[in-house]
Amino acid sequence: MLKNFKIETRYNDVYDITEQVLKTVEESKVKEGTCIVYNTHSTAGMTVFSPWDPDGFLDLDDEIRRLVPTRVDFKHQHDTPQDAAGHIKCAMFGVSLSFIVTGGKLLLGGSQHIYFLEFDGPRNREFYVKVQSD
Repeated sequence: MLKNFKIETRYNDVYDITEQVLKTVEESKVKEGTCIVYNTHSTAGMTVFSPWDPDGFLDLDDEIRRLVPTRVDFKHQHDTPQDAAGHIKCAMFGVSLSFIVTGGKLLLGGSQHIYFLEFDGPRNREFYVKVQSD
């Protein structure tokens, strides 16, 4: 089963997509298999993070900006310095996540949620969820 989801993002924002992924796994009726979450963009990433403390996202954002600040001296400047930084951040985080499906459910830890990270924006984005049986 393959499902496509669309989201409208804001600059440098975080989106919890856990419910869409869980629902797709449930609808797939797959009992044992894998689930891949994939985004088709080069300035957005995916991660697993704890939902319990919103300040954790502030810490994450601070560290991302420290590691890859938006600056005008990037050698590749297709659109803006923000866009160039977004490409590098995306390369660091990646565009996909893989999960195990067991007993008809997505195997996630109790303090794990799935997040779409916008490193540029605002943009119209999309991501895909593919569930396949073993």
